[in-house]
Amino acid sequence: MDQGTRDELITRLTEAIGSTTTAHPLRVAIDGPPAAGKTTLADELALALRGQGRTVIRATIDDFLFPRAQRYRRGRYSAESCYFDAHDRAALCRVLLDPLGPGGHRRIQHTVYDSATDTPLSPPPTAAAEDAVLLFDGVFLLRPELLDRWDLRIFVSVPFEQTVARARTRGTTPATDIERSWRDRYIPAQQLYSATAHPTDHADFIVHNAQLQRPAWEARRPR
Repeated sequence: MDQGTRDELITRLTEAIGSTTTAHPLRVAIDGPPAAGKTTLADELALALRGQGRTVIRATIDDFLFPRAQRYRRGRYSAESCYFDAHDRAALCRVLLDPLGPGGHRRIQHTVYDSATDTPLSPPPTAAAEDAVLLFDGVFLLRPELLDRWDLRIFVSVPFEQTVARARTRGTTPATDIERSWRDRYIPAQQLYSATAHPTDHADFIVHNAQLQRPAWEARRPR
């Protein structure tokens, strides 16, 4: 395992992205539990890659949610609902991952859901460059249904107790609701994911992100 500065981590990951060659746009998964720092890491990588002249596509699992009625059909605090019912994985493959994959037509949509209005979206497709890099952050990305659609897989690891503390500091919802959401829904859903999908076994990189400015990382064996 290596440990270093934030800049050293970003350099290591951009080198790995740069050295991964495909005959189609490169699809990078940035997985991990809520509040682990996935979105921040994806944005940092996007900035670094664009600085190198790469075309970057940024997208997130939050734009591939099902409407609330389906997401919470087993209950607002159900871990099973979080894992099984929250994300439209079929649409994600159909409009983004498969078009960017082998033999894909590269006409993509970045989203299928509007969280502000809780309604489906169908924006017009855009054309992706052949050498583009998709940086896609979200939870449950290394589950069996999606596993083979990624060309590089990064898992951001943070102790669950620390994710709760980080969520509290965001202050977007009452502390009691955050506490219950994490204890009853998000953490048990991540435990279910770990027990059934074993995501770290499939990661090319594991980023230990407990210390944001002094992260550690390990490169796994090449696939």
